[in-house]
Amino acid sequence: MQLTTLLIPTYTQMLKTLSGWLKKAQAQLPEAEAQALLSARLAPDMYPLSTQVRFACVQAREAVCRLGGEAFPPAINDLLNEGRQAVKSPGSLADAHSRIDEKVALLDGLAADALDVEGDKPIAHELPNGMVLDLTADQYARDWTLGQFYFHVMTAYSILRKEGINLGKADYVAHLLPYVRPETIPKG
Repeated sequence: MQLTTLLIPTYTQMLKTLSGWLKKAQAQLPEAEAQALLSARLAPDMYPLSTQVRFACVQAREAVCRLGGEAFPPAINDLLNEGRQAVKSPGSLADAHSRIDEKVALLDGLAADALDVEGDKPIAHELPNGMVLDLTADQYARDWTLGQFYFHVMTAYSILRKEGINLGKADYVAHLLPYVRPETIPKG
């Protein structure tokens, strides 16, 4: 399976979209209120927006490592630890944009076949609680990394909406707008 053609564009597009949502929030709010969004959450037992951004970045980087057979660089653990500590230290919107830009640059720099692995390649994925998932590369891509990535991206979107940021479906699918037939765009 050519996972590069599935995962890399997905991660890149959605990370850029996430960055766009953060910029939209910054444009809609005074600076202090925009920065305070990083501590907002959907529920008291959930991680805040700043963690959702970091964990979305982690998912993209982790997938490149796991599927490429590479060891995790320290940056993954740094992001995970920052995310887990974000309630006390959420960072700044500049930090969030920087994290996203770093991951997009990494993804853009990958070779065209970087993640093209055999679909039945075994992937052992250990969770923080010690449980291990034994998956194939196809299962890991389909059932774990894409699901986890979209969970964090959609949670970020939901937090921003909950906090009153004017976002809609067009903001979520902005990467598809170039494919709209011009003659089908509603007038007015």
